[in-house]
Amino acid sequence: MTTSRVPRPAPDGTRDDAANVRLEQENAQLRQAVDSHARIDQAVGILIATHRMPPGVGFEALREVSQRTNTKLHTVAETVIGWALGQPLPEPVGQELEAAVQRRSREQDSPDGKAG
Repeated sequence: MTTSRVPRPAPDGTRDDAANVRLEQENAQLRQAVDSHARIDQAVGILIATHRMPPGVGFEALREVSQRTNTKLHTVAETVIGWALGQPLPEPVGQELEAAVQRRSREQDSPDGKAG
């Protein structure tokens, strides 16, 4: 059984101030998550176009760069988008991205789908 997180209105049809604040915070978090997801999708699209890789491989390359540079995934995505728009890649991200793309390409080219 699931319970709703949305507070029930008071008998007069209004919500209390705390409930309104909670709803506004939740809406802001959801908007931020959607925006972040869109940036990640854009960065994956850039990798697909520039390195001719499938979407899943592009996402895994971004995730790998994020982990190896200890940088949030959405920040790596923003960096890749900036690069596509002409900004330089910061050295650790650029190095890790190139290495991740190379590793993923080798995995993709191997007969069993894994690097050998």
